Amino acid sequence: MPERRRALAGFRSRYWGYYAELLKYKPGPTPEKKDRLSEQFDGLFATATGYEDLDARIAKTRANKAELLRVLGLPGLPLHNNDAELGARVQARVRDASYQTRSEQGTKMKDTFMSINQTAKKLGMGFYDYVYDRVSGHFKLPSLADLIAQKAQALTA
Repeated sequence: MPERRRALAGFRSRYWGYYAELLKYKPGPTPEKKDRLSEQFDGLFATATGYEDLDARIAKTRANKAELLRVLGLPGLPLHNNDAELGARVQARVRDASYQTRSEQGTKMKDTFMSINQTAKKLGMGFYDYVYDRVSGHFKLPSLADLIAQKAQALTA
């Protein structure tokens, strides 16, 4: 067991060092840095530790290189999915607090408003302001779909 712990600790240390390099890449990407990070990925995930479970996980990660390193081509992409996880957690907290809705329609409405709430929040818009703008018929604020498209455009530019 101690050798497995050492293997895991050593790999984790190298992994987090690589992650830190990816974070540094995002604000100032260059073709040279992109190539270097791709090569470092290959080296890191070619590691054989002798710890079967860890080696299997390393190989599985190596097989997803194209997806995992998409950030090298699109530096605006997040390196993690924590924001999505946190959004799902909001839904779970509301469900736990209120137990459940009384009808399927109520569930759909709650889910719709929670989605609008979380999307508006991520786009830096106030939920109340957005809903009021839409319900009142003023339509002075841009639609969430337009804001999402603008943000996607900025990521690919």
